[in-house]
Amino acid sequence: MAITYNEATQIFTLQTAGSTYQMMVGRYNILQHLYYGRKVEGSTMDYLLWSSDSGFSGNPYEAGSDRTFSLDIQPQEYPSAGVGDYRTSCIEVVNPDGTRAADFRYVSHEITAGAYKVTGMPAVYDENGESSTLTILMKDVATDLELVLKYGVFEKEDVITRAAELRNTAKGTISLEKMLSVCLDMGFGEWEMIHFHGRHAMERQMERTPLCHGTVSVGSRRGTSSHHHNPSLILCTPQTTEDAGDCYGMAFVYSSNFLAGAEVDQMGQTRVVMGIHPENFCFRLEPGETFETPQVIMSYSGSGFTQLSHNFHRIISDHICRGKYKYARRPILINNWEATYFNFDEENILKIASQAADLGIEMLVLDDGWFGKRNDDNSGLGDWYVNLEKLPANLSSLSEKVNAMGMKFGLWFEPEMISEDSDLYRAHPDWALQIPGRKPNRSRFQLVLDMSRQEVRDYLFERMSDILSHAHIDYVKWDMNRSMCDIYSASLPKEKQGEVYHRCMLGVYELLERLTAAFPDLMIEGCSGGGGRFDAAMLYYSPQIWCSDDTDAIERLDIQYGTSFLYPVGAVGSHVSACPNHQTGRITPFATRGVVAMAGSFGYELDLNTLPEEEKEQVKKQVADYKKYYELVHQGDYYRLNAPGDGKEFVAWSFVSADKKQALFNLVITHVRANNKPIFVKLKGLDASAKYRLEDGRVISGSALMNAGISIPSVSGEFRAIQFELKAEE
Repeated sequence: MAITYNEATQIFTLQTAGSTYQMMVGRYNILQHLYYGRKVEGSTMDYLLWSSDSGFSGNPYEAGSDRTFSLDIQPQEYPSAGVGDYRTSCIEVVNPDGTRAADFRYVSHEITAGAYKVTGMPAVYDENGESSTLTILMKDVATDLELVLKYGVFEKEDVITRAAELRNTAKGTISLEKMLSVCLDMGFGEWEMIHFHGRHAMERQMERTPLCHGTVSVGSRRGTSSHHHNPSLILCTPQTTEDAGDCYGMAFVYSSNFLAGAEVDQMGQTRVVMGIHPENFCFRLEPGETFETPQVIMSYSGSGFTQLSHNFHRIISDHICRGKYKYARRPILINNWEATYFNFDEENILKIASQAADLGIEMLVLDDGWFGKRNDDNSGLGDWYVNLEKLPANLSSLSEKVNAMGMKFGLWFEPEMISEDSDLYRAHPDWALQIPGRKPNRSRFQLVLDMSRQEVRDYLFERMSDILSHAHIDYVKWDMNRSMCDIYSASLPKEKQGEVYHRCMLGVYELLERLTAAFPDLMIEGCSGGGGRFDAAMLYYSPQIWCSDDTDAIERLDIQYGTSFLYPVGAVGSHVSACPNHQTGRITPFATRGVVAMAGSFGYELDLNTLPEEEKEQVKKQVADYKKYYELVHQGDYYRLNAPGDGKEFVAWSFVSADKKQALFNLVITHVRANNKPIFVKLKGLDASAKYRLEDGRVISGSALMNAGISIPSVSGEFRAIQFELKAEE
């Protein structure tokens, strides 16, 4: 059994393939954390608990004269504020009488087969019923509030999920001012925290920070998971590398405001938490109402970051992503944005499509500018009607003409936004989030629609469904191009304005659920100014996300490196774009742009008609290579062979098939020097006993390739790339 409960010791044990998680109903029915780490069998870890008379750390009333037991130093599963634990709490409640305390104690539990769901939000699912769920009921005796802790165990995937639920079983209205999804108390050890910061066009930059006494946290207050901090973190020992050491990963299955961080307390213990950001959050619950937190995915690796990444890649690919394109090969696309921006008509688009079809590209995506009065980014958002000046024959005719070339057709939307200069805003100004009596904060000359309102979601569903039903559209790029501000919903009373961020996010999920149900063969690519909403929750609806608006191949080495720690390669939208690059002005060889873009869901973002014949031939080869290597890239194991900025003058990565019979090696030179030294790279993930044939005819053992490495011939020229296949000899 993946989940067991020992009645005598009152210890819960959660087992995955490589890890053990233990907790105990301790003294006074307090739920205490015991252990999470490398798999342990045949032992209970309650001997790790200790007590001490610690100054200024009070004791539960039930302890009587015993001053050694304090919530302020005990490891807990879900600590509350206001009852004697002065560290970071998971929950803060204002009770009907105005008091601010909740002391939750164990009442009962249930172990069931299958995965639990989270109402109205994405969660890790289990189609085969192979997972297990532990549900623990806790209660605050003074108020009768009930807290439900949920643990999902995916044994073979080495994953545990966490979520919580608060039920207002009190006799009046409560205000929930904070409710996080997970707490992990580590009673011992020296730790570092890895997080992934950034900015627009430079997302998910890895940063590794030693923890010290106090709190280190990251988060978002922008109404999205954000470009600036990804909703994930890794806790690791200082010695942890790609291939050795203890590390714990957490990924938040949520796309709005979040808080994630770690605190080292007075005793040197470390508490890690993750959940909805408590700032600007206050949820009122009437008697009988319930609040559910989003889910957190957790995994442990005792053999370094590579294994941890593989755990997350598998759980997201197999148990978060859904729909037709979960496993089906996704079409290689051409997006017109960097080719035309807003300046296009049907003739321009068909000319790009014709050239793309000739080169073997499989889908054309029409980006921003096809609707309303949309000739720049100052107007038109919300008016989801075809601009007949640009496309006089409508989208149905355009899609038919693209289809006749043997290509699929895709379309850009930005459903959650509204322009002040739009018919929709003139008809419904109250549909935009804006504070009465204040001028709104503008960003890209657009405001944010109040997605908490059913009539807003109904309008968007009607307009999008009409467009999708009257043209042959296979793909939607779903964008969101600003952070949220001026948070006020005209449809909610003043006491519920602290719910707007979360209710808006639930509204987005509801609209996405309706659309994916109505159009099950539609592929959605998520986007928020590139990678501003790159999170596990959006992957529930869109199996790939536009990784960054920065299409520069050399910049993408850093961005895709950080992304790979928790998100599968197939989730990364990555394109070959024009040179000089539109974001950086850098000139990079066409072949290198292709190699970098193949570490993701592949496509092009340039005007193919302006390419010289030599580069058009390279497009044909890249298209053929990507089709050839698709299963290896999307279903194989991904290995980071070194890190950008590690002192080496290259970045290398590889893909290895599950049976270890095939591998694809990739390397980009990032700094060329005169009189170059040879480059040696050790490969990973191969079968040590197998012999691998390289494309140059050499045959080398897997053991040699992984332990001695392979030498890369010296190259000249800026930013050259090397890519080759290895195949195991029969």
